[in-house]
Amino acid sequence: MIRSCGFGWRLDVIWLLAFGLASSAWCLTAAGQIGATFDEPFYLNAGLNSWRTGSNKPLMSAGAMPLTIDAQTLPLYLWECHRGSEFHAYQDIATILPVARAANLLFWWALLGYALLLGRTFGGPWAGRLAVGFLACDPNFLGHASLATSDIGIVAAMLALIYHYHHGQGKNWVPRVLVPGLLFGIATLAKASGMVFGVQAMLVLGLIHLHQQGTLAPRAGARLREQLVHIWHAGFAMRLDLLAIMCIGFALVFAYTGSDWGTEPTFVTWAEGLPDSTVKSVMLPLSERLTIFPNAGEALIQQIKHNMRGHGTFLLGRYYPRSTPEYFPVALSIKTPAPMLALLLMVLMIRPRNLLTPIGGIALVLFLFSLNCRVQIGIRFMFTLMATMDIALAVAVARTWVEGEQGRFVPRWFVGTLLAIMAGTAAWVWPHGLSYTNQLWGGVEHGYRHLSDSNYDWGQGLPALKRWNAEEHAGQPLAIWYFGTDPAILYAPFKPIHVFDMQTGTADELRSLSGTRYLAVSMSVLYGQETKLPGHLAALHLLRTAMPVGRTPQFFIYDLQSL
Repeated sequence: MIRSCGFGWRLDVIWLLAFGLASSAWCLTAAGQIGATFDEPFYLNAGLNSWRTGSNKPLMSAGAMPLTIDAQTLPLYLWECHRGSEFHAYQDIATILPVARAANLLFWWALLGYALLLGRTFGGPWAGRLAVGFLACDPNFLGHASLATSDIGIVAAMLALIYHYHHGQGKNWVPRVLVPGLLFGIATLAKASGMVFGVQAMLVLGLIHLHQQGTLAPRAGARLREQLVHIWHAGFAMRLDLLAIMCIGFALVFAYTGSDWGTEPTFVTWAEGLPDSTVKSVMLPLSERLTIFPNAGEALIQQIKHNMRGHGTFLLGRYYPRSTPEYFPVALSIKTPAPMLALLLMVLMIRPRNLLTPIGGIALVLFLFSLNCRVQIGIRFMFTLMATMDIALAVAVARTWVEGEQGRFVPRWFVGTLLAIMAGTAAWVWPHGLSYTNQLWGGVEHGYRHLSDSNYDWGQGLPALKRWNAEEHAGQPLAIWYFGTDPAILYAPFKPIHVFDMQTGTADELRSLSGTRYLAVSMSVLYGQETKLPGHLAALHLLRTAMPVGRTPQFFIYDLQSL
């Protein structure tokens, strides 16, 4: 840990305010330019339902944790109470979505604040400032900070857990166990992956603390088995603390989510389907009488099952029906800003050992874990990895400045230039942070060739398509093959078509199905999804090889008369 005198805090506050306010302005203005993403309409509806009824059933059944959604919909619920009538989550989405998105900035500011604290902890004042700058200028984080989703909230909670767990080591029970336990619960309540990431981060920090104390070192000349036994016993207190932290965290999670105190229909159906046996004679009555559902366990199990099943995924122009191990490493190389990749390369060449810090260790473990993650529909699932890596780079750079007189260091002008380029890039891609693709992979224009879903087209493109139709097609009806859940798809000028029902996928069938001259096709359905249905595959091949007559950030528009 690098310590410094306290007068620098004034500059820290100014720095945080400058980047925080500028990034918040980016988010608020961008939020008004893009449509609802795939998850947001459901989150709004489920969040408002939770405040009105006290039931988290829709969220638990979907495997979604409620904390961030509750925070984003609380202003809407208070607004409802004030005006005396309820909002309709879909019909009124144009009114309520900007409010929910603005509420997400609470988590964004917490993320930036803890990035400052973590950088300062491990690398001194300038490490904290650089960490804030790197995160605040990353189009990926900005794009998701503009939404009413949970991906920024989980990162903020994880950074808070890492900071307080690290500083609680060797202290009394409250900072060592109670505070991390509550933060572990908050991270899990923000997103179910918090329980996995949280344990990994605490294990890394706990082992590093034991190593620094010399506790893990076995006696000289000990055999391998004796060394392993020694390490196991040396970690007893750490494991005991981790168990207590997890108990506190899960107690908070279950208490917060509560229960409707009802039975679970799927549990009853499963028990009824069991073969006649002693197991069925026990489980069937139990399923009919166990009135504890829904609860947090249902959501956590749903997420575990989700990761075990995995997803089909699109990567580098190819659709994989199952997950592929190289997805996240390749996707991160595509979505990470080029200046950050250049900085990583510079640090590896000049002072790689400076990455061997506790925050760097967490980033490494999360990166290795990403190889086993089977839900491969967006790098947002690895935002905690990206944030810790940015902080680790900031720490590594700042440490070279402290050690500059004793060896080579990363030039300050180089870091300043990279940060300026990142800020310029963020301004350039506004408001399309979700679609950001670094220039090494062709930039935003060509990102759809490499990645899909929340990496590029998450259903947010209807406003831009509506503007194109008004300017180029006089607002006439427009057939649309769409990826997303934005309720605007149900209103003029859009005419949704269901291509999965096609028999042959020919141009004539497309024209007959559309009934319009132009057809707009969402990039995530054009490149990100494939089935074994012959009509669907034929339509995909036809449209992929055809020349579009227009384009918006997330749609290609085809003239059906020329197909």
